[in-house]
Amino acid sequence: MSERTRQEPPATLEAEDKKLVTLARATRARTQAAQGAAVRDSDGRTYAAATVALPSLAVSAVGVCVAMAVASGSAGLEAVVVLGGEDVAEADLAAVAEFAGAGVPVHHGDARGTLGATFLS
Repeated sequence: MSERTRQEPPATLEAEDKKLVTLARATRARTQAAQGAAVRDSDGRTYAAATVALPSLAVSAVGVCVAMAVASGSAGLEAVVVLGGEDVAEADLAAVAEFAGAGVPVHHGDARGTLGATFLS
């Protein structure tokens, strides 16, 4: 992906997206990881994960969520929330786009769950 599509986050989130914020926030807090993420797949299933930072394995929270969705046989994603860190990594946006196609909202926020930006895959 060569150009990021950044938008202001929605003024109010739908209930299903609020659930993703709650899941990402709880996962990040529980693990004390750099980031927590949650995704909703095209069947309505949710996956939540935290950044993995081991000496032998490093995977972003979004990367873990995408991998879980793929491994579960999901056909795509409807929405992504990632909390913590400075921004959404290009590699994470690329993974979402490769798996789910263009136009999937990727909401980014701080550790408290306050969204600051939305990107489109």
